[in-house]
Amino acid sequence: MSSLPPKPASESRVEMTELAMPTDANNLGTVFGGRIVQWMDLAGAIAARRHARTPVVTAAMDELTFQAPVRLGHVAILDARVNAAFGSSMEVEVEVFDEDPDTGVRRRCCDGFLTFVSLGKDNKPAPVAPVLAATEEERGRERDAHLRRARRLASRPPRQPR
Repeated sequence: MSSLPPKPASESRVEMTELAMPTDANNLGTVFGGRIVQWMDLAGAIAARRHARTPVVTAAMDELTFQAPVRLGHVAILDARVNAAFGSSMEVEVEVFDEDPDTGVRRRCCDGFLTFVSLGKDNKPAPVAPVLAATEEERGRERDAHLRRARRLASRPPRQPR
């Protein structure tokens, strides 16, 4: 349990936009999945850094699901938020939407959960504040994050001796 005071979940929220350019896209006119993952990692890191107020590193990505492509010339909108904090790590949810700039129509393209670790001055894990979930939606996200963390830890292979 952290001795730091809780921080509202809303304070870490990030909305990031990217214009899908030709260098981001494949020959089908859709953005490479790897580029979307790169954008998700960046948006997630900004949200985690806002919450921790320390440097953060990506520890894991899971439950990454692609539902639809982001099209060349469209706007990718990434919505990232910290769902829960666990000592020195945080779960960040990132949702990606494709927006047609001609019509404004948005559709969900991708989502996933990223785990970030807060780093102290010595680049060792540093404690982060608990998340203060103010709404029922935030409380549900926090509950679900704890369940996902338990599954992640249970499925982790045993550590090898150094």
